[in-house]
Amino acid sequence: MKGMTVPTGHAAPPGELFKDAFRAHPAGIAVITAQGPEGPVGLTASSVSSVSAEPPVLAFSVSTASSSAAALVRADTLVVHLLGADQLAIARLFATRGTDRFGGAVDWRPLPSGEPLLTDAPWALRCRILHRLPVGGSMILAAEVLSIEQGTQDDVAPLVYHNRSYHRLDDRSLLG
Repeated sequence: MKGMTVPTGHAAPPGELFKDAFRAHPAGIAVITAQGPEGPVGLTASSVSSVSAEPPVLAFSVSTASSSAAALVRADTLVVHLLGADQLAIARLFATRGTDRFGGAVDWRPLPSGEPLLTDAPWALRCRILHRLPVGGSMILAAEVLSIEQGTQDDVAPLVYHNRSYHRLDDRSLLG
């Protein structure tokens, strides 16, 4: 294993090493949506993780530089959509600044409670925000899962982000 310390003047700054470390650490892809004051908002996230099963709680971070961040952070409720590998176009759409994310390129409908639901997502978790924690240029949100919708497709390969690229996990990637 390479040394953990960075000699002054001999390597990339610690922030760059941090980015390199997480580029090598794969993460599942989700799209997070909410109903904002100006209409539906959403973004692609690779930071979603489960926190607790009882009660069901998840957490994710949002860059405050994101155009959707303010509305997502202010929302009381939102939907976390866990994407399958066949939804790469949706992940890219919600990761692109300045696009009409809820135009005709994606199938969605408002839930009775108002949040946008991406109808093709393998899993959609409607959540209530429990905690907001500002950290650096991001906001960490912890949210309790209120309801879960499972899509119509069984055994969908997940969409994963690794080393600045999207990947599919399937039976061929199984190691043990």
